[in-house]
Amino acid sequence: MSGKNKTVRNACNAWLKQCERNNLERATIRSYRGHVDHHIDKKIGDLLLEDLSRADVKDFLDELQDEGLSRAMTKKILGSLRSALSEALDREWIGHNVARDVKLPRNRRDEEERTIPTKDEIRTMVEKTPERHRPLIVTAIFTGMRISELRGLTWDCVDFERRLIHVQKRADRFNTMGKPKSRTSKRSIPMAPIVAKTLEDWRPVCPPGNLDLVFPNGKGRIENHSNIHNRVLVPLLLENGIVDEAGNPKFSFHALRHAAASLFIEQNWPPKKIQALLGHSSINMTMDVYGHLFESPEEDVELFAKLEENLLAA
Repeated sequence: MSGKNKTVRNACNAWLKQCERNNLERATIRSYRGHVDHHIDKKIGDLLLEDLSRADVKDFLDELQDEGLSRAMTKKILGSLRSALSEALDREWIGHNVARDVKLPRNRRDEEERTIPTKDEIRTMVEKTPERHRPLIVTAIFTGMRISELRGLTWDCVDFERRLIHVQKRADRFNTMGKPKSRTSKRSIPMAPIVAKTLEDWRPVCPPGNLDLVFPNGKGRIENHSNIHNRVLVPLLLENGIVDEAGNPKFSFHALRHAAASLFIEQNWPPKKIQALLGHSSINMTMDVYGHLFESPEEDVELFAKLEENLLAA
């Protein structure tokens, strides 16, 4: 093995360079570099790869959470560390990726922190959103598209004849158009009648631009994520009393994706169909995020009664 005296820092640097060679999006590389510079390198960058153990990784994760880092962010940092060590494994600097063996325990409190709009809140947003922004809010709620996918949606991807929206591109945080975040993110989403009607009415008055965007800013260019949050969502929530105990907006724009997922699940659609509609990379991701919404204690009681009846009926 040629990795003698190689450190975690060496592995991270090699991985980040490989990310650049693979032409990953600037926003993605920036995020990965943040994980390395602010967390991994500071705490375990000097450790030799040949000495790194599962216990070291576990202690590293525990320290992050003890410092108040959220479980979601800790999980992302663990993913970056795993990727860096995978790069080291490919270069034969190590014989095993110890980070792959470390799991971050599920914390039920995280599920409670994921705010899903209620039906009343969804109805209020659909009814009360100003006409200028109603097409965006309605489409978000009824399709579950990511904000980057909505910002990058172009009219050629809206098929009114077949009532489908084809997710083929996205706009990143730098307002650069690119491909969806993964292979499974490319998908076709049926339009509910309200979406089709709203977009048909919106198209003639939509600000024109070179990119032919469905939800552009007033000059026809890509709208900033922050503008959508601060100028569209926040006023909508505040004006309609959709706030937390402190009087702050109750949720972020991403909650509209959760709202769509909850509506899909309520229709008893199969998890695999919902995974495809949301563009998740795996069914595990869908169940990790929304599995608790599939639970129905009342139906479970009936199922167990049926189980008993079938067993003892003879």
